[in-house]
Amino acid sequence: MTPSTTGCVLPVRPELADEVPYGAPQLDVPVLLNVNENPYPPSEEVVASIAAAVADAARGLNRYPDREFRTLRTALAAYLAREAGVTGLDADHLWAANGSNEVMLHLLQAFGGPGRTALSFAPTYSMYPEYARDTNTGWVAGRREEDFTLDPDAAVRLLREVRPAVVLLPSPNNPTGTALPLETVRTLLAAARTTGPDGPDGAPTASVVVVDEAYAEFRRAGTPSALTLLAEHPHLAVTRTMSKAFGMAGARLGYLAAAPALVDALRVVRLPYHLSAVTQAVALAALAHTDALMAQVASLREERDGLVAWLAAQGLQVVPSDANFVLFGTFEARHEVWQQLLDRGVLIREVGPPGWLRVSVGTPEETRTFCEALADVLRGPGEGREA
Repeated sequence: MTPSTTGCVLPVRPELADEVPYGAPQLDVPVLLNVNENPYPPSEEVVASIAAAVADAARGLNRYPDREFRTLRTALAAYLAREAGVTGLDADHLWAANGSNEVMLHLLQAFGGPGRTALSFAPTYSMYPEYARDTNTGWVAGRREEDFTLDPDAAVRLLREVRPAVVLLPSPNNPTGTALPLETVRTLLAAARTTGPDGPDGAPTASVVVVDEAYAEFRRAGTPSALTLLAEHPHLAVTRTMSKAFGMAGARLGYLAAAPALVDALRVVRLPYHLSAVTQAVALAALAHTDALMAQVASLREERDGLVAWLAAQGLQVVPSDANFVLFGTFEARHEVWQQLLDRGVLIREVGPPGWLRVSVGTPEETRTFCEALADVLRGPGEGREA
């Protein structure tokens, strides 16, 4: 129970009593490389289009927004068809919400809940267990291999043991940046057709497999998207976001593609009018400038690959990345390294397995500043680097 300032005890759910809100540090420093943002702001042309779209939406703010937002869903389907080379997607296959966080919450509201379990494989995105907690869904985390890959046979065994309602598979994974081979996803999808909780008649249901592709646009050449598997697997959902590659983190627009029946289940649990008219207007305006907004993705990939090579040249362990961030280490006292970088005006993320740090890919100037700062830390005493 949580006492208020007046001594009144609030009936906080017991499992929340000692929890603190999620959040990475938000500090005012010259170089921010801690939350995997796109470092490039939208161009003035894009800003003007968004401003005009928002102004038009503002004229109708006395009315509720389009509850089904099919125009936006159609535009998102067209973008995915172009980006991943998939066919057959339309508005009925798409869903969107206030960031991919709310999309994930909708998935667990629809398919999780008391007596059901969500499964992922650690290390993985730190918000997943919070989604489970907030929906009264049980949480089980299997383990990845030492190189952060996933053993498909071991994963299938765990699916059959746990019988999860929802399986969360980030690809590329956060915080490691590793993408899942499509064959691994296929193996898990095949097993997941009968590994869900028992249905009303006692027969097993499918586990809903969610491939979280928040960073998919940054994947290396030759790495396919799980979107190519949608037509074969009605229990698959592939989530995306406009926060990363599109540089629209402040717009809060996440979305998924799935079979229409799966999307319809999410429509049941969403709050009425959950996607504001302003958000819809911003997203549609941004999608109209896909080429301009995606122009920096290739340069960010190159910047990432150069950063991976530079970190390896320093004698550090580096995880090959398909995302817009890099996990590196290892350090006996990683917090000291993190603090020393912060003292030099560079904020990165202290996250993931013990000993590792994660840095987002910035502009060339930001990357150079980070490299200079880290080199300075590594030269000095007390950096806590492991042998």
